[in-house]
Amino acid sequence: MKAVVLAGGAGARLGPYTANFPKPLMPLDNAMPVLELLLRQLRSMGFADVTLAVNHFHQLIEAYFQDGGRFGVRLTYRVEERPLGTAGPLAALLDDLGPTFLVMNGDLLTTLDFRNLARAHHRAGAAATIAAVRRDLRSDFGVLSLDEEASLTAYEEKPIQSQVVSMGCYVLERDAVSRFLEPGVRLDIPDLMRALISDGQRVHGHLSEAFWLDIGRPEDYAAAQAEFARDPGRFLVEPT
Repeated sequence: MKAVVLAGGAGARLGPYTANFPKPLMPLDNAMPVLELLLRQLRSMGFADVTLAVNHFHQLIEAYFQDGGRFGVRLTYRVEERPLGTAGPLAALLDDLGPTFLVMNGDLLTTLDFRNLARAHHRAGAAATIAAVRRDLRSDFGVLSLDEEASLTAYEEKPIQSQVVSMGCYVLERDAVSRFLEPGVRLDIPDLMRALISDGQRVHGHLSEAFWLDIGRPEDYAAAQAEFARDPGRFLVEPT
């Protein structure tokens, strides 16, 4: 199965780091860029053919990774002339991806087993599968419950709400998604998932207990640095 890594974002939330540097090249504990770690993980799990969808400072990304040989993968690049969202870049790649393919964001620190995700997708017989993880989110505020007369009925101080969130990693069926993708037209993956559902197709959620961080914000990047420094071997698995 082939993989697409979305590495074209400007990384605005991670500024000022990304003002002159692409987010996928941000280093983890001064050891390796986050995108290099993802490529090594993909290789170790049997995903050797990878396309990088790039835009922001793509020359630096191509100069670092070249053809992917030193990381054990075969890399191709798709340069967006303008940002096309998280699903839009796939339109120009469909003919080269095969019937089923993996798509993931290029700014993830995770222990997710991509092979298990693909297996779960095939077992579900779905048009698309979203890797998901449960997160407890604490409110920054005291939350009030009021009745129809605006009388207080409950007061929760900074309550915690458990939610299932997307990990930014997906398995897609080409024939299912192709009708919603048009070359050069912007589309985000949440909109693609909603279109599939509206079309009566199944979108499967693969709930994982894997570690996961999206390093889009400075505080998340700092947390990723600390996690990787604590135990790099947790993320660098050997090929099987």
